[in-house]
Amino acid sequence: MHIVTAREAAALVPDGSTVVPGGFGCCGNPEAILSAIGRRYRETGHPRGLTLFFAAGPGDRGERGLNHLAQDGLVSCAIGGFWGFAPKLGRMAQEEAIEAHNWPQGVMSHLFRATAAGLPGILSRVGIDTFVDPDQAGGRMNARARPGLVQKFPVAGRQHLFFPTRKVEVAIIRGSRCDRAGNIAMDREVSFQDGLAQAQAAHNSGGIVIAQVAEIVDDPIPPHGVSVPGCLVDYVVVAEPEDHWQTWAEAYNAAYVESGEPSAFDDEPPSAPARRIIARRAARELARHPGAIVNLGIGIPAEVGRAAAELGIADFTLTVESGQFGGVPATGLSFGASAHPLAKIDQAALFDLYDGGGIDVAFLGFAEADSHGNVNVSRFRGRTPGIGGFANISGAAKRVVFCGTFTAEGLEIEAGGGRLVIRREGATRKFLKRLDTISFNGPLAMRDGRRVTFVTERAVLELVGGCLRLVEIAPGIDLRRDVVAHLDAAIVIGDDIAPMDPDLFA
Repeated sequence: MHIVTAREAAALVPDGSTVVPGGFGCCGNPEAILSAIGRRYRETGHPRGLTLFFAAGPGDRGERGLNHLAQDGLVSCAIGGFWGFAPKLGRMAQEEAIEAHNWPQGVMSHLFRATAAGLPGILSRVGIDTFVDPDQAGGRMNARARPGLVQKFPVAGRQHLFFPTRKVEVAIIRGSRCDRAGNIAMDREVSFQDGLAQAQAAHNSGGIVIAQVAEIVDDPIPPHGVSVPGCLVDYVVVAEPEDHWQTWAEAYNAAYVESGEPSAFDDEPPSAPARRIIARRAARELARHPGAIVNLGIGIPAEVGRAAAELGIADFTLTVESGQFGGVPATGLSFGASAHPLAKIDQAALFDLYDGGGIDVAFLGFAEADSHGNVNVSRFRGRTPGIGGFANISGAAKRVVFCGTFTAEGLEIEAGGGRLVIRREGATRKFLKRLDTISFNGPLAMRDGRRVTFVTERAVLELVGGCLRLVEIAPGIDLRRDVVAHLDAAIVIGDDIAPMDPDLFA
């Protein structure tokens, strides 16, 4: 193990290499090293032609994380799960400046382990009948993306997708502390992420492992506290405090790593009225599933845990795909953390649970939906956040609740007295006749016997018999003016529409 500066670490990255950047979106990002790579490229033109291989790409939706690497010539190819926190990299994909592929986040996480194990790839049902399926786009994000990387085979009587591994020359991981033997502890990190699997993938590929830490300690780290053994770590960078925040939003929050009584984030400002209504209505679904294992997606779904706490609903276990069990999931630029979690496991291990059907109820966002219950979250309205863990979660959860506003861009509402009023309608419709990109396949979910619900601020819809059916409408909302007039998708409207609970609009 060699102690180097961030600048020296950046010089270790070869031209044309495959790089695995550690971190989970908003949390645990090796910022000192990624920023140094970007700075070195601007000064010297190296490294160039990198291939990025990531699960939940680190970034702050602005300048940090993978956004440092979004420079012409620095990156030639990117294969990743969630791109939403690295919009600069996403724009390069849209502009055909790089070869870009979008594979499910859980698949990427499992590919790190498969690379370490020397396997040619993994077989998975995740992504079947979505844009990841080679019968559609094969996970290709643009015209520069090579076809044929994702393949489809029948195995044991069912179709599976094959995702190939690739040699990893550089893994950039992060931990809290390092001892003199190079052992890495993650006791102050939000999660373990895939640090061990990424380090093993690079080591067994003949590559190098660079770890960013906050400090080096003289006393050996106890064996149970070691997340990555020192024999796998080649170089260590001790970061300045400003480059080692726990999340993009918080330098350090002890609640993310300590046990305690879960509670709502009382110090957070209340969310916008529409988001609060949706989260509270969605949380009521938990009362129907006592003892459930639950997943919360990013955005409005991340607020369901807080809403459930406010409603006194407690008989369930929340999970977040970064590896969290229990606690109250954080939102915004701390998504991926949970206050006072019950347990933490590696991201890949949690996706094992997810892919095998271990989620009882999943709360997920949606950007667009059609009348058959297909959903798009991957590419829409000039944005390319990617499919992330959405494909794993929505494709296997027993019960899926999609949470989002009825329209987008400019929606303004007023709630009070048990009624809802639309003050300004959103400029963009979200229920469409046809989707260009399918991230969740409604008909496949129906064939698998899974229940699918859409919760919005003004209406609740269920996927019944292969079509969306209106089942609830908010008090104060006019069916024709406020619902039907803003639909492009065909929906079923019966005589049994129930009112949404007026308490939601108090």
